[in-house]
Amino acid sequence: MAKNKGTRIVITLECTECRTNENQRTNGVSRYTTKKNRKNTPDRIEIKKFCRYCNQHTFHKEIK
Repeated sequence: MAKNKGTRIVITLECTECRTNENQRTNGVSRYTTKKNRKNTPDRIEIKKFCRYCNQHTFHKEIK
């Protein structure tokens, strides 16, 4: 039998600057994976992380 999913799920965070910036260092989009508790944070999260393509700390939003 399979177990239920539980409250912790794996999410993907994507850089918001790479999508909109035309003149960036290299082509590509920074992505991170992490886990979040579905009960504590039901909304999409936004975390400031380092983007190697922008070469600076930018906001990364949760994507599906």
